[in-house]
Amino acid sequence: MKSDIIALSKSLAETPFALSAELGIIEQLFDHVPETAFFLKDCRGRYLAVNQSLVERCGLRVKDDLLGREVREIFPRELAELYAAQDQTVVRTGRSIIDHLELHWYADRRPGWCLTTKLPMRDRSGAIVGVVGISRDLRAPGDSETIPASLAGTLEYLEGHCDEAISPSSLARRAGLPPVRFARLIKRIFRLTPNQLIMQTRLAAAARLLNETERSVAEIAYDCGFYDHSAMTRAFRSATNLTPTQFRSLRRHENPAPPLPSRPGKGERVGVDPEKLKS
Repeated sequence: MKSDIIALSKSLAETPFALSAELGIIEQLFDHVPETAFFLKDCRGRYLAVNQSLVERCGLRVKDDLLGREVREIFPRELAELYAAQDQTVVRTGRSIIDHLELHWYADRRPGWCLTTKLPMRDRSGAIVGVVGISRDLRAPGDSETIPASLAGTLEYLEGHCDEAISPSSLARRAGLPPVRFARLIKRIFRLTPNQLIMQTRLAAAARLLNETERSVAEIAYDCGFYDHSAMTRAFRSATNLTPTQFRSLRRHENPAPPLPSRPGKGERVGVDPEKLKS
């Protein structure tokens, strides 16, 4: 078995970057994390590093069966097209996909749900050279509660319409679930209450607009569903210990980005401590 990803990178001559020994350690570490798939892909979508959980999820035996191949060679067409589109979005835009709820198939074609996170991989010059990510299975052993397909669509709606008057009860109705069950599912999946999830989604949208546009804080607050400028400032200060203006200045100093006249993207949430969002 060629589990050494450094050896793999040498076998793929076109690979645009050298994989480090540290990444090899990360791969080995994820081999010991159950029910969580780990992967690293190049810009063409070829697997350069995987853990054993992903190998088994794909119905394969060893890592060599997966390394160097693309998702279209592994997964059913519908899922493969979705995964490939996600990868190319990360490579093209540099935007991460965080905790995206999606369907996957186990080796015996049983459907299952997972939370997928994908981040851009950059070289020393800052150029994007691949995608690194994890996908966490949500069905714990002995867990009898299923996740309805309507929940994924509801979360997509939240991410695309966070400027609207959205409440936990309205999201529960959209998902076709009783509010208590909706809250229980959100807590189990994201370890957040529905109110915390709504706030985190709005903060993520605001953070991206602060970083990528020159629009005023007041405009961004309105477009991300905050009551007013001061409400957004209080939420930002609570979550990050920074005002929106300070956050914008800090992020641009650390990671300059050209202004983009776009609305909040889907599947992207800011890294916020959920405990600070509790009211």
